[in-house]
Amino acid sequence: MKDFLYRRLFLSIVICCFAPTILAQKTPKFKVIAFFTGKSDMAHISYVNEANHWLPEVAKKNNFVYDTTSNWTNMNAEFLAKYQVVLFLDTRPEDAKQRVAFENYMKNGGAWMGFHFSAFALTPSTFTQNWDWYHNEFLGSGQYSGNTWRPTSATLNVNRNHEATKNLPKSFKSQPNEWYKWENDLRKNPNITVLLSIDSSSFPLGTGPKPHEIWNNGDYPVVWSNKHYKMIYVNMGHNDMDYEHKYGKKTKALSYTFDNSIQNRMIIDGILWLGNSKKAKVKK
Repeated sequence: MKDFLYRRLFLSIVICCFAPTILAQKTPKFKVIAFFTGKSDMAHISYVNEANHWLPEVAKKNNFVYDTTSNWTNMNAEFLAKYQVVLFLDTRPEDAKQRVAFENYMKNGGAWMGFHFSAFALTPSTFTQNWDWYHNEFLGSGQYSGNTWRPTSATLNVNRNHEATKNLPKSFKSQPNEWYKWENDLRKNPNITVLLSIDSSSFPLGTGPKPHEIWNNGDYPVVWSNKHYKMIYVNMGHNDMDYEHKYGKKTKALSYTFDNSIQNRMIIDGILWLGNSKKAKVKK
């Protein structure tokens, strides 16, 4: 009888000691909401589908919540208040009220990671540069001014003086991607911290067939952050597709963005930094 009581007492002590730890592990560290459209360009749709398969697994392993929505009317103050991190997987909000809600969210300490097409703007085009705060102040890039074609890998130089990149090597080979260049020189913007850029050993970059789609020299930042906001822009997010050989309604993906452990480390560490960091000092 005494042995039974001792065992019960020991078990009670163990439960009391470890219960707070168990509860803490079950409580998510933060919540992420990913906005996407996923309706145009098979490469972007392929990427969105891939992201919405890969990121939930990352969330489970790193103890945060990952939710998604393709309903951009959710870009409002009440909805955004539920989340510590917002992702733009492919596009940006077009409605004026949604844009104001996002700007206020970021200026009040919200966090954001945007991929590839989320920074695109070109006048004239379907996505005109009609949002000055987002493209010139927040992203710092201004309009899109060109791209490589077709999607190819590049060797990327790493600035390791940031939480998102401190665990990366000095350089690494990326997944195939359509690389963008921009109207503004990000190196001259004191608010922008370039985290990854294309190494000169990658040139010529792209295969054409148009000459301007092949880059032979230049400085091309592809991942960066803004010191006045909790944000990271990631140029990756365009899978290589077999456009030449369509099978029914589907186009086969020839590459996948998340098939690269080093590149993935940067994205994971970036999200963890955004979700766990304190509010940024927003420029007035």
